[in-house]
Order: sequence, then C-alpha cells, then structure tokens
Amino acid sequence: MPAPERLPVECWQPIQSGSDRAFDFMAKYGISGVIGGGSAEGGAVERHMIGFQAAYARRGVKLELGERLALGYRFHIAQSREEAIREAAPHYEENVKMFGELRLVRALTDEQIAAMRDPRLAVTTKLPRIEDAVKAGGFLAGRPDIVGQLKAVEKRYPGLDRVICATPLGTPLDVQLEDLDRFEKEVIPAFRDTRTAAAAQYTLGSAAADVPVCAVRLTGTAGRQAS
Repeated sequence: MPAPERLPVECWQPIQSGSDRAFDFMAKYGISGVIGGGSAEGGAVERHMIGFQAAYARRGVKLELGERLALGYRFHIAQSREEAIREAAPHYEENVKMFGELRLVRALTDEQIAAMRDPRLAVTTKLPRIEDAVKAGGFLAGRPDIVGQLKAVEKRYPGLDRVICATPLGTPLDVQLEDLDRFEKEVIPAFRDTRTAAAAQYTLGSAAADVPVCAVRLTGTAGRQAS
C-alpha cells in the first residue's frame, strides 16, 4: 500500500456500544467517531458524546462536546415535512427491517426484532415508524426543517463540525440522486460562506452500503470551514 501523502492520517470508527473501554481505546490512538442515525433514534447521542469527551479528558485532551465526532442521519427532501415523510416511509420501513436484525437500530426492542421475523406477529406488533424517527431526530424530512434541525444540532454541540446524510436503503436510485442534488443546492449553502459554498460536494457509495451519501462540514461557532 502506498504511503499517505499527508500526515497525520485521520482515522474514523463507527460507535455502537459506546462502552468506556471502547472510548478509552479510541482516545489512546486518537480515533474519531461516527454516531449513526440508529443511535440517534435510541436517544444515545448525548451519552456517546459525553463518554467520548470524557475518555479524551482522561488522557489530558480537552475536547468541546461533539469535537472529533460525526453524526449520521437518513433524510429525504420534499416541499414539506409531511410530503417527505409520506414518500420516504416505505423505504424507511425496509431500512429498519434490515438494520434492526443486525441490532443497529437502538429504537427496536428484542421483542420487536423477533416480531419482524414472524408475519403473524408483525401485523400486531407496534414497530418504529418514520414519524417516530423524525420526532426523535434520526430522520431529516423536508428541506426547511432539515436546515433548522442541523442548525439546532450545530448549536447544541459546539465542537461538532461534520454530519453524514444518506437516503434509506432501498430508495430508488433516481430519488437518491435527486435528494443529493437538492441537498447540495438547498441545504449545504446554509452552512457555508461564499468562499466555501463552491467546494461543497457529495460522494456516491459508502462503506456500509451501496447508497449515495452526503458528507457535510458544518461551519460551527468557531468558523470551521468545508474541506
């Protein structure tokens, strides 16, 4: 493997369990973390951020809340939140079925996961709906609301300067590409000054699944810029 052209090389790792042992390992080697949307829906974001911050503090490194972390979201853009929810609901449900079985959706209980395997139980078991995900903050729906939600996250976590937005697994490719195009044109400029707006880009494909992903660098209160 060729040696990297620039040092140091950033290393990013998904956060799932959020144990002190895992955070201490990350702090020891200077690893940054990615908190996915499933964790957001389970209410674990704040706990993960505080635990990550504390682990670095134990090694004498003071971080702002959210620093060296990225938050992951699912999203869909439409003229309104209600329209976005209605259009994305079928794809969100399929997304939950797949990642729930892998225990990557913290909002699901063991009983709900078991019910999804049995058609006789699935129809009578209350499963997470996209409306629940939107309310919990794990799913971003509707262009005006997306900007507002990300601005609120930026304010709540002063050290956070990265979010990763992807469409639910199973979303048709044409819808994914339209979402990314609109995200670039209608959402990203709200977090860029005139010098960096032109640098906003999205990439196709991710390590987790073959779906388009939009990585956004928030400006932040300290004037962080896009890279």
